[in-house]
Amino acid sequence: MSLFLHVLQLSEIDQILTLESRHLKDRVPDEMERQLQSWNARWRREALEYYLPLGWSFCAKEDSELVGYFLGQAFMYIDGQTQALWIEHMQFSNLQVRDNLVELAIKLGREKHLQKVYFPNEPTLNSALHPYKSEVWTPSTLMVRTTKI
Repeated sequence: MSLFLHVLQLSEIDQILTLESRHLKDRVPDEMERQLQSWNARWRREALEYYLPLGWSFCAKEDSELVGYFLGQAFMYIDGQTQALWIEHMQFSNLQVRDNLVELAIKLGREKHLQKVYFPNEPTLNSALHPYKSEVWTPSTLMVRTTKI
């Protein structure tokens, strides 16, 4: 199977919600608790409706099935830098998808001459970011430099 990466479209919101609901069900057995967590999730519908039209969110598909994605936006003038890419949330079905999405975000930062890419500081992402010499920016955020500063 080959992995197909592309910019997320508003028409893919239902696929994202299905993927996230499946992951949430695996982690949280209680239906009421799942509902409560989904109301505050970074992937809730209104967040998707905000991020997707910006054009900085990408997904990974295998045989037309969504297997991972990230929500991103470009920031101007953050942390003393002119341009940066903020990854709000990343979800993936396996480590290969994770690694491809991380690589895509960093390549995007480099190709667009953005100075840094910010990622959520989550244990599931740390090993993928280590080869890129990620640094802790805040306790909840890791940063990768994409230009020589």
